[in-house]
Amino acid sequence: MVTELGTNLARRNLHFGFGFLTSQAGFDIPFHLISWSIFNSYGRVLLVSLLNTLLVSAMGVVAATLLGLLVGIMRLSVNWLLRNIALAFIEFVRNTPQLVQIIFWYLAVLQTLPSPRQSIVIPGGLLLNIRGLYVPDLIMREDGSLLTWLAGFCLAATPFLWHLPLFGRRLGAKAFGLPVIAAALLAAGIERIEFPALTGFNITGGTQVPPELVALWAGLSIYAAAFIAEIVRSSIQAVPQGQSEAARSLGLRGGQVLFLIVLPQALRMMVPQLTSQYLNLIKSSTLGAAVAYPEIFQLFAGTVMNQANKEVETIIIVMAVFLTINLLFSAFMNWYNRHVALVER
Repeated sequence: MVTELGTNLARRNLHFGFGFLTSQAGFDIPFHLISWSIFNSYGRVLLVSLLNTLLVSAMGVVAATLLGLLVGIMRLSVNWLLRNIALAFIEFVRNTPQLVQIIFWYLAVLQTLPSPRQSIVIPGGLLLNIRGLYVPDLIMREDGSLLTWLAGFCLAATPFLWHLPLFGRRLGAKAFGLPVIAAALLAAGIERIEFPALTGFNITGGTQVPPELVALWAGLSIYAAAFIAEIVRSSIQAVPQGQSEAARSLGLRGGQVLFLIVLPQALRMMVPQLTSQYLNLIKSSTLGAAVAYPEIFQLFAGTVMNQANKEVETIIIVMAVFLTINLLFSAFMNWYNRHVALVER
């Protein structure tokens, strides 16, 4: 295969190499988390598009987990209406192509929203219009960057400290005091909160979330949530019935039995299945090319490949990036599963 590749490239007077990453890009990127200009290199394009991919993937994982947990619990509700609403949601979403759902959210929902002057006001200071979702912006103090990094470190360390032994005992739920510390550190570094407001014909203040990101986020989250809901339902049903009966014999109500006894055990069972759904969601972020969201496949395997004429190299880089992300994420989830799995005693 390598020999055939070299022969074909030589026939077309091309050579294999990654030196093109230092060449000037010469095009603009509408949405970026870090600074960008048309004078930056293709390597910078790779970094910008990678961060955009990681952003929508992280947002999708969080939203899909919360929505899937809610729908999965509704599937087991004693209320006929709630139970069948959840069933209809699951069957409709799982049997509809994911790409169609993403395009639906972009064209049929977001592109029909009103202009900025007629923005939909959402509680919490949010504005929604055809240009996207405007959310409040946190203006940090000049010396607040260190506090922000410390807050992020506390959040990232929370799952790792769950089973850390301290004075001969595991921290357990006490580790979740770290998010409280993180929130306090973040609040201490905030100078003010800037809310979006209509000024003339434009929205000033706040942060704009482009409609492409909203559509891709909604499509990925809702599609994955339908599968996660079934994982939640089956995991809850897998908890031995004796656990619920024992809890009721102690006088616990239905909600207490679910959230204090059954659900904590079910959450431990569903980690391997959730890992597969999370990996599928991360890989499906490449569908953002259909709505022009500047993720790694749309930017690097699209615009950069066409401009640099380096088809083989760009595809190899994109494959290597996704392989690295998925293997690292899978390794973390496997480590987490080993530490939270139910152990027979």
